[in-house]
Amino acid sequence: MVEPIRHVEHAMGTVFSFVVRAPRSPSVTAALAQAVAWLHHVDRVFSPYRPDSQITRLAEGRTDVDACDPEVAEVLRLCAEIGHATGGAFTAEPGGRLDPSGLVKGWAIERASDILHRAGARDHYVNGGGDLQLRGEAAPGEPWRIGLADPHDRSRLIAVVSGRDLAIATSGTAERGAHIVDPRTGRPSTGMASITLTGRHLTEVDALATAAFVMGEAARTWAEAHPRIEALAVAADRSTWCTPGFDGLLAAS
Repeated sequence: MVEPIRHVEHAMGTVFSFVVRAPRSPSVTAALAQAVAWLHHVDRVFSPYRPDSQITRLAEGRTDVDACDPEVAEVLRLCAEIGHATGGAFTAEPGGRLDPSGLVKGWAIERASDILHRAGARDHYVNGGGDLQLRGEAAPGEPWRIGLADPHDRSRLIAVVSGRDLAIATSGTAERGAHIVDPRTGRPSTGMASITLTGRHLTEVDALATAAFVMGEAARTWAEAHPRIEALAVAADRSTWCTPGFDGLLAAS
C-alpha cells in the first residue's frame, strides 16, 4: 500500500491538513506546493484582518472590484447567490462590513483539492479547521471516515461520516462561542450548538452551513427540502436531528 503524503500548513488563521494517497511523484509534489501557495494567496487577497488585503481595501473604499483580482468578483457573486438562495441567512457583509469569510475558506479548500486532482492525485482530502473536501478513497475499496465532535463535549464524537467525493462543513459555537451573526437581525445566532452539512462541493456546503446555523430550527425544513445536501444538527439544549439521507452516510460501527 502507498504511504500517504501528509502536510500541515498554517494559513488564513487556521490549520490546513492534506492527506494524499498517491506516489510521491514530481507532479504530485508540485501540485501540493501549488495548493499550499494558493491558500496563502487567498489569505493575502481576502483576509479581513490584513490592512493590505484587497478585501480590506475594498471594504474601506480604497479600491473597487474592477481593480481587484478576478477572484474577488467571483467570490462576491457566489456570496450573493447563496444569500438569495437562503433568504438572506447568508451575507458577504456580516455586521455591516464586507467580509466574505463564510464562503472563502470552503471555496479555497475546494480549489486546493482541484489542483491536486488535476495533477493525478485522485485520492486525497484537504481539511481546513474541520471543513473538508474528500476525493476518491482512503484506501483501495475503502471510503474516507470522518469523526464529528460533540459541540457540548469536544472529547467525544456524535457521529462518524463515511464517503467518497464528499464535502463536509460544520458551523457552531464550540470553537469561538456565539460569533455567527444573523444578518437579518444583526444579533448572534444562539438556537443551535452546531450543524454539519454534507454535499459534493465545499464552496457551497461551507457557506450553506453558516446559513443553516443562522436559520436555527427552521434549518430542518430547509435542509430536508434541499436536493444536494444532508444535515446533522445539535441544538443548544443538546437535542439532535438529521435529514433522512444523513443516516446513509454514517460509517458502520
